[in-house]
Amino acid sequence: MPNTTASRPDPHQLRRIALEAAQTAGTPLVQAFRSAPEPAGMGVTTKTSSHDLVTVHDGATEDALAAALTSAVPDSWITGEESGARGRGSLEWIVDPIDGTSNFAHGFAMFSISIAAVFAGEVIAGVVHDPVNRLSFSADDDGAYLSSSQRPATRLEASRGASRSGAQLNLMTSYPSAEVLAQEGPLALQAFGEMVTGFSTVRRVVSGALELCHAAAGWNDVVLGVDTKPWDIAAGMLILRRAGGTYLASRGDGDGLGKRPDHLAPDYLGLGPGVDSPEARRLFREASDRRRRFSHS
Repeated sequence: MPNTTASRPDPHQLRRIALEAAQTAGTPLVQAFRSAPEPAGMGVTTKTSSHDLVTVHDGATEDALAAALTSAVPDSWITGEESGARGRGSLEWIVDPIDGTSNFAHGFAMFSISIAAVFAGEVIAGVVHDPVNRLSFSADDDGAYLSSSQRPATRLEASRGASRSGAQLNLMTSYPSAEVLAQEGPLALQAFGEMVTGFSTVRRVVSGALELCHAAAGWNDVVLGVDTKPWDIAAGMLILRRAGGTYLASRGDGDGLGKRPDHLAPDYLGLGPGVDSPEARRLFREASDRRRRFSHS
């Protein structure tokens, strides 16, 4: 749990620590990926529903990350998707060991390790590592970066030429999930139809961290997230903002964020650098309004 008496740590150093931890933990995942003839060979079980999968590798990866991060920064604690909170210190590490577990289990090469460093309620460093494609996105106070096995880290610049808007934009979203669809019914399908007709392409990558990072890199334009968790978006949020993109958060409860940090808000809209979309802003606003109505019904 947090200790609020310490001074602010160096975000650049935290970024380097998280990068090393993520890249090391990613190696066993690459070895395990597509190694079993079917998902059952990975020890797949379900958590909250048949759509919420977990493998034997999720817990093992989270344990390895927790050990590496708290060893490098003894005054720190972990909030993990699989094991919740553990440890005590002034710095919080928010960890998703496999963001996109269903993709990992089914042999689809779109999953990541996500690590965010949080101090005094603020995300100050973040890493999203795509182990199969050997891409590492990261951010600190100085900017956002992308490195790969073929090239060293390069800065993700804010300028991508002329501003882009309108129907030529592409959208990534996991909306509507099965849970949201069960709540909203035809309204969710209508909203998804508006996305399909209003954007050039709609992709369902099912890894919120990678969706935000692809927007930061200029490979995607708009990201819409509904009913997410901090480990899904904390690192990607910082990377997108440091790259010059826009991240708008909403609790979906009608009275704004108040004092809650953005990475704790379940609903968000991400716009890549140089991108704006009134259509996306409207869809986001309406999705948050529906969440408020159905959560109180």
